[in-house]
Amino acid sequence: MHSSTSTSGSGRSSEAAYAGRGVHKAAVEELARRIFDGTYDEGATLDLPLLMEELDVSQTVLREAIKVLMAKGLVDARQKRGTFVRPRTDWNLFDADVLRWKLAAGAPDCFFSDLLELRRSIEPAAAALAAVRATEQDLAALDAALTAMAASDSDPVLHVRADASFHLALLTASHNLFFAQMYRVIIPALVERDRAVHKGDFENPHAIHRAVVDQVRAGNPDGAHRAVLDLLDMAQRDHP
Repeated sequence: MHSSTSTSGSGRSSEAAYAGRGVHKAAVEELARRIFDGTYDEGATLDLPLLMEELDVSQTVLREAIKVLMAKGLVDARQKRGTFVRPRTDWNLFDADVLRWKLAAGAPDCFFSDLLELRRSIEPAAAALAAVRATEQDLAALDAALTAMAASDSDPVLHVRADASFHLALLTASHNLFFAQMYRVIIPALVERDRAVHKGDFENPHAIHRAVVDQVRAGNPDGAHRAVLDLLDMAQRDHP
């Protein structure tokens, strides 16, 4: 968790596919796509014999794929009812695949509003802890993300990667295992939000990210907490 990463080509990417293989992986991905695009709505019962034919898979492969989706809170099975899609409120958004599928299907604005509320609860507190606990390695990771951000003003793709690296480094610098693990939710959704923001006009965030690092380096928990809130205020202005 304490190593640096990019937002593409790694297991932490919002675009990384489900880790299964072959026809099993393809079946999981296709069933998930149909659930998230509304082909199978909440409460819909899945016709398993028809799915075996449509997906050209064996009963064993289909059952294993459904077990994966059950573990992620997407489907369930009952005697006399069969296999059905669970309510959206039961879907595990803390699961990396579920989050990826939801973002790929097009998350509504309320999703990003909910995400911002989550970030306001987590990131300022993580920054306050980082001001007390950050190591030289943590500060170097934050500085590297700032440098990449400053060098990417004309390249939205690189800017998105630098921003994600910054927030990952900040969560890691808290040295709180639970905060650090929140990258699983925050980073993929942050990448998707940044992609949308960078298609239009937006405030250059380098200076306000720098202010966060300055407060962390100074060992000022209250200042780091406030600086992250300022940063999230900017995020809300860019993507209300």
